[in-house]
Amino acid sequence: MLWLKAFHIVFVVTWFAGLFYLPRLFVYHAMTEEPAVRAAYRVMERRLLVMMHIGGVLACVFGILLLVQVPAWLGSGWMQMKLALVLSLVAFHFYCAHLVGAFARDEVEYGHRFFRWFNEFPTVVLIATVLLVVLKPA
Repeated sequence: MLWLKAFHIVFVVTWFAGLFYLPRLFVYHAMTEEPAVRAAYRVMERRLLVMMHIGGVLACVFGILLLVQVPAWLGSGWMQMKLALVLSLVAFHFYCAHLVGAFARDEVEYGHRFFRWFNEFPTVVLIATVLLVVLKPA
């Protein structure tokens, strides 16, 4: 089980690297008008999204394998709250993927201020998730 937990943590870190950085790229992309710079951001966003997909899928796979090993966790309130937070991150991830496409087509309707706030969501979810896993309050 420790191997599963270790790989789960590795891929959660990988996933979060993308969840933190891609919205930051959106801030910069929304601020620039230079065509060459916008093209560079499109490439960076697309490549980072691929890394996010890999990290997110593998984090979920190893998390599910851990739950198979310890099914009693599913009855715990802390785990149910954690899974709700993970689902919110999955939704955030898919919305980021939608935004990558919108930026690629120059169809984004939000400005850099929106993306500065949008960028904070994964941080809040990470803090809540770590507190739940470490403290197991419910």
